[in-house]
Amino acid sequence: MEFLLVVVIAIFIALYRMNTGTITYKFIVDKVGDAYDKFAPYSFKKTREKVKELGMEYSAKQYTTQVALFAGGAFAISYLYFYSIIISAVYAVGAVLVIPYLSYLRCKRIYSEFIFEQIQVYATNTIMEFAVTQSFVKSLEGVYASGVLEDPVLSDVKQMIDMSYTNGSIKESIDFMNAKYDYHIVRNMHQLFLQITLEGSLDASDTLDAMLTDIDALVEGVYRDRIDRATFHKSFLQYGILLYLLVMLIQYLIGNDSYLKLLDDVLIRIVLHAIILVNSYFLLSGEKYYNENVGAE
Repeated sequence: MEFLLVVVIAIFIALYRMNTGTITYKFIVDKVGDAYDKFAPYSFKKTREKVKELGMEYSAKQYTTQVALFAGGAFAISYLYFYSIIISAVYAVGAVLVIPYLSYLRCKRIYSEFIFEQIQVYATNTIMEFAVTQSFVKSLEGVYASGVLEDPVLSDVKQMIDMSYTNGSIKESIDFMNAKYDYHIVRNMHQLFLQITLEGSLDASDTLDAMLTDIDALVEGVYRDRIDRATFHKSFLQYGILLYLLVMLIQYLIGNDSYLKLLDDVLIRIVLHAIILVNSYFLLSGEKYYNENVGAE
């Protein structure tokens, strides 16, 4: 084990001497960026651009730290299972290859949360503007000019305005927005405005006020859910890491020498590989659930 630590430290020092400080970070992030630009789907590129605009993309230093932690952690854990440098190196590389997928999930979550916040702002301000203008299109113009929205929702509101004037009706613009942002608060609000516009409904102020209250309750529930999910996510990761380290308990119970003898059995090695892979799948599935099902509605 001491030999492994010396090797890892020596590699780190060598890399650091060849590309010191910021140069090392810049080199790594440039290579990762090139890979994203070449292989990532267009939708994810746009998502990642927005995450960068929001200032929530990882820095080069953070990505470098993540690579070091994943590679070092995978190497150390797999070495405790197999006491083989070659096998540990394979697992270390595999762990690093997972990082782009985790970045993809994280960006999707941040972007999804951002869009929900924008939709909440859009719905709330449109209802408030309508209370003054009594016109859906004029309300959209007020929200667009207010500066409370950001792209892509801002551009989509502008397209709604243009479509309304071009078609002489709000129906097409509402269908466009409903298809683009499939949220209950959007569909319910649009349905009410469509009813008011087409059927000439009487005073709908009480209904609009109730809708604002529902939106506030929904937003409160979403933020409470995010806090609960973040707390659970932290505990989930800790539990997953502890599952990896159960092999240490086994070695303690039967003794290290006995454990090394067990490794001579091919079936035992297969079982150990299965434990690592199944636990890794368990962790990745949890990450996918945490980042994709953001609980917007």
